[in-house]
Amino acid sequence: MKYIIREMYPQEYPLLAEFLYESIFQRENEIPFPKTIIQNPELQVYIQDFGTLKDDFCLCAEVDHKLAGAVWVRNIHGYGNIDDETPEFAVSLFKEYRGCGIGTELMRQMLELLKEKGYEKVSLSVQKENYALRMYEGLGFKAVIDKDEEFIMEYRFSKI
Repeated sequence: MKYIIREMYPQEYPLLAEFLYESIFQRENEIPFPKTIIQNPELQVYIQDFGTLKDDFCLCAEVDHKLAGAVWVRNIHGYGNIDDETPEFAVSLFKEYRGCGIGTELMRQMLELLKEKGYEKVSLSVQKENYALRMYEGLGFKAVIDKDEEFIMEYRFSKI
């Protein structure tokens, strides 16, 4: 599958609401969460007024001139927060684009961008049952907090 990774344009930021919903881990054979779940304050912190904080960065994947996925970071008190200095990752692909390597490439390019900007580390939260856990581990994320059903993971940039 051919795709390009690029910065998300500010006029596309409203699409982060769709990507946020798609990023929520939902078990197979269970009733899907209603789309209104993203209105919960603990989820809104990931997208509300995106682009206004100094640590707001977003890349997206485009396939045939349509957005297929996005990776974004913010320095927030979200599910994967580890401290006040570390931005937290969110990544999402529409279902038809999963399993093609796009998510991994989105993550790689965001890690490169953050390294260039001088960050020491980034974090994320992932359900232990989520297939994306293997992708995060493959990219170098390490579990630093083990909760009942999820890990908070951290990626540390090497000092060269």
